Amino acid sequence: MSVMNTSLLPPVFVSHGSPMTALEPGATGPFWSRLGPALDALAGRPRAILAVSAHSLAREPVLLAAPDHATVHDFGGFPEALYRLRYDTAGAPALAREVAELLRSAGLPAQRVDEGGLDHGIWTPLRFVYPQADVPVLPLAFPPDWAPARLFALGEALQPLAADGVWILATGSITHNLRMLFGAAQRPPLDAPEIAQSAAFRRWFVDRSAARDWDALLDYRAQAPHAALMHPSDEHLLPWYVAAGAGGRAAPPQRLHDALTYGCLGMDAYAFGPAAPALMQALQPAAAAAPA
Repeated sequence: MSVMNTSLLPPVFVSHGSPMTALEPGATGPFWSRLGPALDALAGRPRAILAVSAHSLAREPVLLAAPDHATVHDFGGFPEALYRLRYDTAGAPALAREVAELLRSAGLPAQRVDEGGLDHGIWTPLRFVYPQADVPVLPLAFPPDWAPARLFALGEALQPLAADGVWILATGSITHNLRMLFGAAQRPPLDAPEIAQSAAFRRWFVDRSAARDWDALLDYRAQAPHAALMHPSDEHLLPWYVAAGAGGRAAPPQRLHDALTYGCLGMDAYAFGPAAPALMQALQPAAAAAPA
């Protein structure tokens, strides 16, 4: 029997970019729009989405178990049109109880609160992936002071969800130094050429992923080139490790999407686990058929 189980929903990490991506998605918008149909073709429409976002943080893992989620515009200084966008969804209170039990069984703390709301790291990509907002969402806030190895272990505790119709979506940014965007005298243009440090960092993640070099990946802060420059604080990269843990160590992470904005803000997306290659394949025909 093949080790590839295409009935699994592969955990995915996406870089959500600037809030303006919701209005001006660039090359990443078409990828997100293909992602939902590819997941549906691979394993069927998810019964729910467990969302781990760099913008939902807590002192220990907290499940936002409200029955409904409203759109949270957690940013300021953007065009009015951005604040008019809505992505309101059903929540997943019953799933919250299941996930809390999985985490506690793995020796990890877990809290449930009857609160809701989708931060822009969640709703920005989902408005393209599932534009009808018809899949319930369960946000999982995580501790930003947990090391990659501990967040990987958190993801490992979530592995049974992939075979139970739950899609794990982790969202952050493969590179994230906003001082390069807002601290300069003039913001670089959206299509600025990539700076060398960003290219080296992103390539390191691709290469170490292909080699399944988990020791290096979990120690990225010390081993990846320009790690502190690309992530002065690493909360935007940490969701990658939750999704990676949920996929497991056996299969190499697959980079599904390679894009860049402002010369230094990566928009890469990765899939994890035994079904990741099948998702890559499911995306390729759609990509080839998409108009130029």
